[in-house]
Amino acid sequence: MVYSDPAVTQSETLPQVLLARALSEPSGLAERHKRLGIWREFTWANVLERVRALALGLESKGLKAGDSVMMIGENEPEHFWAEYAVQSLGGKVLSVYPDQTAEEILYLAQDSQTRVFLAQDQEQVDKCLEVADEYDGAIAIVYWDGSGLWGYDHPLLDSFESVSDAGRQIHDSDPTRFEEHVKRGKAEDTALLSYTSGTTGKPKGVVISYRYLFDNCSRVMGAIDIAPGTEYLTYISPAWVTEQIFGLSIGLIAPMVVNFPEGPEDVLTNIRELAVDALVFSPRQWENLASIVQARMLGAGKVRNAMYDWGMKVGRAVHVERLEGRSPSLAARLQLPLAEALVLHHLRDNLGLGKARNALSGGALMAPDVFRMFHAMGVKLRNVYGATEIGLLTAHVGDSYQLETSGSWMPSNTAYGEPLEYRVSPEGELQVRGGSGFGGYHGKPDKSAEVLTDDGWYETGDAVSMTNDGELLFFDRVKDMRRLANGHSYPPQFIETRLRYSPFIKDLMTLGDETRDFVSALINIDMEVLGRWAEENKISFSTYTDLSQKPEILDLIKGEVARINTLLPEGSRVARFANFPKELDPDEGELTRSRKLRRAFLEERYEKLVQAIYDGKAETDLEIAVTYQDGRQGVLKATVRVSDVENASKAAGRQSQT
Repeated sequence: MVYSDPAVTQSETLPQVLLARALSEPSGLAERHKRLGIWREFTWANVLERVRALALGLESKGLKAGDSVMMIGENEPEHFWAEYAVQSLGGKVLSVYPDQTAEEILYLAQDSQTRVFLAQDQEQVDKCLEVADEYDGAIAIVYWDGSGLWGYDHPLLDSFESVSDAGRQIHDSDPTRFEEHVKRGKAEDTALLSYTSGTTGKPKGVVISYRYLFDNCSRVMGAIDIAPGTEYLTYISPAWVTEQIFGLSIGLIAPMVVNFPEGPEDVLTNIRELAVDALVFSPRQWENLASIVQARMLGAGKVRNAMYDWGMKVGRAVHVERLEGRSPSLAARLQLPLAEALVLHHLRDNLGLGKARNALSGGALMAPDVFRMFHAMGVKLRNVYGATEIGLLTAHVGDSYQLETSGSWMPSNTAYGEPLEYRVSPEGELQVRGGSGFGGYHGKPDKSAEVLTDDGWYETGDAVSMTNDGELLFFDRVKDMRRLANGHSYPPQFIETRLRYSPFIKDLMTLGDETRDFVSALINIDMEVLGRWAEENKISFSTYTDLSQKPEILDLIKGEVARINTLLPEGSRVARFANFPKELDPDEGELTRSRKLRRAFLEERYEKLVQAIYDGKAETDLEIAVTYQDGRQGVLKATVRVSDVENASKAAGRQSQT
């Protein structure tokens, strides 16, 4: 897409776009936030005033161009205002996940040379104060929610409002100071540092320029129709570069009306109230929505279930048929209006997706069945794919696309660099160059060089192939592709997305390498769904551990795995499985903060269970070190059962013999 809006074409940075919006349409609606049950609206003039006040206040604290500022909190207007304020001064932003530990924050602060912490509330302030005891590079800790902080006394601590009030006084005495800062910004300036998840080592800060952000907004808006005034729900964390592109950048550039939920636990309610036009969720969040629907139907009566099954059958016969390039039957088309009135319309409204023209999933693979489920409802869910280092690359476009793929290549705007090119290496790895390019890892030139070829191709590390229609088929990370002892190669993540679609399975990890003869799995059950299922079926249980090992639960999970196995090639089917005896926890290193599995750590932590699976044992005793919510350390002792999946082990045996 080539921009035509003067607010964008005459700007090189996001603060410059914000300033232009506030000058050209000061009363235009920019943001909306629900606080204490009331929706508050902010115009462009409101947003600019708050950004300007905070920026000048931070400058009075000693913040200078080139300094790093860490944001730690949920998606709230203050989080966005603080980012724009820092960028207005020429500073660079790094947003981190709200549940990151003080130890993780200390590493990020040291790596980025953070000068100021912008923290949401008491919980985040406590972490920052703990970090400040070991890190002497900070000049201020600024919080925007003072609940519980009235007794705190620390030389670095100050409130968002106090800093902003100081900035307002500066503006009153020097009205052009802020604009002068903003006008100095250039497209090549660093806007933010976006840290990788750290699945294979310490997180690395990807240097993101304004050129990168404008380039990626152009790609997205060239592939997906985002009209000015689009109502957008911000939910995914700004720690993920995708939200930096959508909420913080396209929010200004399109522009969109950015809606902030009251809190993470209120998202479903707020979505229903807003019925937004556009939203981006991670695959896990879409899968959770699908599981909510399925779980609710478990407790519905026979009549309601029959109505639901009929409505979804009609939706699939029309919407999914069209999606997959086929013509729906006349009978299905005639039934659709009634199915809409009785079932589908209500399903979409209950999920807050009644007006969602742009429903997007990004970040990892998702089971095609989840896509089909939402399309059957009438929600045109689409995939977007990319890498933090090089940006968003592909998306599902048009009315017909292949659900197994990550979509077609987005058009690139040559105003921001050479046209995007891609190639697939002999090892099956996707390599990309062009566009705004890869800005490197902050302070790590050696790590940057490792992922660039001599002729400038960025090595994504993703195992892919291209379909005949030019759509990208993502399998897994190249390093995560596995080969069994019989030579059969399989993609663990590709399998896991299909198994994770089950409402009873919250997460799982496939097992199997060159020393193993078959694929197996360790499964993290969904306690909420299965707890309700157990109660309805009069199965008593006490703890997560107890529930996970119940024979009835194991049989239920076995049926789910066997059903999914029918969709897989024989050599890739799960032959044996065991349920984790505890919920996977990022605080214990089992998951990253973005809820990705730490596979190597899990295999080491549950080594005895893995060995029992491949030794053919029916059960094994485990002792696992755990950390309780109050910080106490303990040991979980459990007998974990191993289950064979009917027919799957036979299939694996046949594969091993060939």
